[in-house]
Amino acid sequence: MRIAVYLPLLLSVLVPFGARPLSERCDPRLATWLLTACALILGTATTISLGLLAITGLTGVPLLAALGHWSARTAQINDPAEPPVALLAGLLLGGALFTAGRMLWRRARSLASAFWDAACMPTHDGLVIVEDETPDAYALPGLPGRVVVSTGMLRTLDTSEHDILLAHERAHLAAHHYAFVALAGLGAAANPLLRPLATAVTYTVERWADEQAVRATGDRRRVARAVGKAALAAHGSLSPLRPATLGFRGFLGRRNPLAGAGPVPRRVAALLAPPLARRPGLVLATTAVLGLTVLSTVAATQDLHAFLELVGIAHHGPHHAGMDGPDHTAVLTTVKRG
Repeated sequence: MRIAVYLPLLLSVLVPFGARPLSERCDPRLATWLLTACALILGTATTISLGLLAITGLTGVPLLAALGHWSARTAQINDPAEPPVALLAGLLLGGALFTAGRMLWRRARSLASAFWDAACMPTHDGLVIVEDETPDAYALPGLPGRVVVSTGMLRTLDTSEHDILLAHERAHLAAHHYAFVALAGLGAAANPLLRPLATAVTYTVERWADEQAVRATGDRRRVARAVGKAALAAHGSLSPLRPATLGFRGFLGRRNPLAGAGPVPRRVAALLAPPLARRPGLVLATTAVLGLTVLSTVAATQDLHAFLELVGIAHHGPHHAGMDGPDHTAVLTTVKRG
């Protein structure tokens, strides 16, 4: 436990450096899956690690040890985490649970509101046109979802580009991109170090929808031109149509962490270039990181279980638990080395 419990924390520092390269060098659909999995699994694993460290510190508190039928003295001697580390872990755990819980509650309310709004919108083929001079377009999740477009956006694009706009927004709905954004955001809420992963997901879902628009129209250059025109028209405008709390929009979300000039030129450049490959090397590296994260978390949890057994045996006495002296020593050695 002295090593395994810290591995997810270390990986959460290193992995975000690979978020942008992965988002730009790998097929956007695959990149979205990998980045979302990294954010969610690392966010969960680091939260568990903080909990494990905090629990080992609690076993050394006499009052809590008595409630848990543990030996506080044995816990203090063999605690794999120093008291300051356990205290810090406990504080960070409280913050992680609070921010993740608040984010989950807000996102659930936003999605419920979006589903209700979508159900109440009159539509033809899932398209809702709203009289508004502000150029705006977004996908509204629901059963079924809706594509909401303002008349200002329709006037900005020519007739051929309308098909690109609709293909892009319908791709968001068909692939449930809001779920990827929400899950990646949840991982980042639990561990702020993972925010670059969540930011990358907001970019890759747009790239994924861009590529779906290319498949629907067969013209990468025309899609690139439509993306640029829609982004320039929407940039800086303020629309009452925007479901801001969803953290998910169509071509360009002003609430999106990537909003601004940066992501749009990257998307246009990607559309003007050949389609990206799947990059097996990146997939294997990401899978290895996730596997190491899961294995280290499982190992640390098992070590904590052995540690709690040890302090419980010490509280009752080895013979009370049916364990003789040598076996007790073996368990102690195992926990200390783990």
